[in-house]
Amino acid sequence: MSEPVTIVVRRRVRAGSEQFYEDWLNRLTSEAQALQGYLGAQFQKPSTQGAAYTSVFRFDSLETLEAFERSDLRARYLSEIAPHVAADAVWDRTTGLEVWFEAPAGTIVAQPSPHRMALVLIVVVFLLVLVLNVALTPLVGHWPLALRLLITVILQVTLMTYLIMPRVVRLMARWIFPSTKTAT
Repeated sequence: MSEPVTIVVRRRVRAGSEQFYEDWLNRLTSEAQALQGYLGAQFQKPSTQGAAYTSVFRFDSLETLEAFERSDLRARYLSEIAPHVAADAVWDRTTGLEVWFEAPAGTIVAQPSPHRMALVLIVVVFLLVLVLNVALTPLVGHWPLALRLLITVILQVTLMTYLIMPRVVRLMARWIFPSTKTAT
């Protein structure tokens, strides 16, 4: 049996085409829901002007991903978006952890060290969960465990995705991406 596949797509959008691109993504994922094996998608807008949009697509198997890659739906949508993007998209198949780690600008063939990614995530998750538990216990300590855990996870994932991990990766990029080269 094949395992689920996660695809991370990074694409730079031409200035002025951002809203068109976001609407295009929404239409594409709406139509893709009818495809067998499509599990969903998430999007992240660039944090700075001109940076790449990041889209994460999930399929239930490599076979369903490859069927999507050959589909008329994909071909039609790619031809529609071509005038609105600055370059072809960069597709990365990932195990899941790499989604947290974006390579420094100009990196060629970014391959983060899995051991270093795991170590950084362990430290960040431990410290964040510790701080959240200490901070939230006086406020929600009497709530049911499942609800307290849900609040902690929501805060943790949101903080890691938008605040903590982008800064940690920027600070530790040379250590996380030890064998990559950057374009000059």
